[in-house]
Amino acid sequence: MRKTRSSPVAAPGLTLLKALRDAGAGSRRELAEAIKKGQVTVNDIPAEGYNLELANGDIVKLNDQIIELTGTSANKIYLILNKPLGIISTTDDPQGRTTVLDLIPESYRRYQLFPVGRLDENTTGLILLTNDGELTHRLTHPSFGVEKEYLVAINGALTVTDFEKVKEGIVLDDGLSAPAMIHPVLKAPYNYRVIIHEGRKRIVRRLFAALGHQVRILKRIRIGSIELRDLKEGNYRRLSPSEIQRLTRTAAQPPKPNSGLKPGTARSR
Repeated sequence: MRKTRSSPVAAPGLTLLKALRDAGAGSRRELAEAIKKGQVTVNDIPAEGYNLELANGDIVKLNDQIIELTGTSANKIYLILNKPLGIISTTDDPQGRTTVLDLIPESYRRYQLFPVGRLDENTTGLILLTNDGELTHRLTHPSFGVEKEYLVAINGALTVTDFEKVKEGIVLDDGLSAPAMIHPVLKAPYNYRVIIHEGRKRIVRRLFAALGHQVRILKRIRIGSIELRDLKEGNYRRLSPSEIQRLTRTAAQPPKPNSGLKPGTARSR
């Protein structure tokens, strides 16, 4: 979790967790844990709950750092990054490994960006980095069912029955998977394209494991309307205004019932 810029004024009419997310102070999961551990204070008193409504003039601190809660769209940043192998998709790493934030210029780090949906160390491809907490929540929470698309390489081939199983949902150790789609592709070294609507931990690898296949290579190429396209590995770029608008429209869709995921489930592919 990263420190945010200082400001003496809190934003009125917001619940604590939403205000912290909108300020780009961290992911929903990280912030909820920080509140639970007493690391968040309001007017120097430990916050008692996530849904505490802030009043005008309240001062919110995270780990004794005052949080700016008056941000507007003018200071919202949206980056797309092509994550290489071996890079950690967190804001920092206790073991000192390279994170996705180490791949962007220092000038962007002052905006307190965080990844939209994590990729595990051995998965490459599209990562969005932003300080827009509400957008991040809608793009990653299972109830909104935003599509994520991957290229997959396995040894062997799937059967017609395998395709049907994935389409209908497969029983995993933490419940039934949400319906997904798999299509064959001729794009070496990949042989399948997968579209999912959920974000359970390592869900793509687990789906193939349930079908008796180990994923050799996994690359995310799309989140909602945003595609990786020809962005080179290790490089980044800012989203265009039209891309931000499309992504916002995607995130504005109402939640979908029966997402097939437990709330709060970790999201690493």
